[in-house]
Amino acid sequence: MLYHFSEQADIRLFEPRPVAQPSPRSPGLDWLNGPLVWAIDEWHAPMYFFPRDCPRILIWPLPGTTAEDRDRWWGARAEETRMLAYIESGWLARMEKTTVYRYLLPEEPFERLDDAGMYVSRTDVSPLGIDPLTDLSAELRAADVELRAVDSLQPLRRVWDSTLHASGIRLRNAIGWE
Repeated sequence: MLYHFSEQADIRLFEPRPVAQPSPRSPGLDWLNGPLVWAIDEWHAPMYFFPRDCPRILIWPLPGTTAEDRDRWWGARAEETRMLAYIESGWLARMEKTTVYRYLLPEEPFERLDDAGMYVSRTDVSPLGIDPLTDLSAELRAADVELRAVDSLQPLRRVWDSTLHASGIRLRNAIGWE
């Protein structure tokens, strides 16, 4: 299953468009900033159970994650959840009020990227269905993702130097993030 998430409830056709904020890309991958339709697989979908502009960091263990990194970044609940999601506490009220729409997309014509469950299409895509997600915190819990609200995401910067997987989304909106 592939999905696209939006706060818009009435998308009938996804048309390729360039990203709003181009990212630095490795040589040969600059096309990823160009016109594309983006999708995410089912396992990674909880990364988008948030208001669109909400800055967040999601982490999960990898096969090579060390016990030290698990203890440091994961803590006592290491065996109880598959993913941790960190947001700034100032976003909690908005999460409670926001409805996010999960669009079900066909697997064709998407290309798999080797990057946290992401897929792209270079052509228009019609959704197969839509589900409103009205309680984002409950959706995270149902997906076995623990939500942790913190004053600042800054202390998590070093998680990218660990043996855990770390995904940062909309970090340009985080307090003091550069």
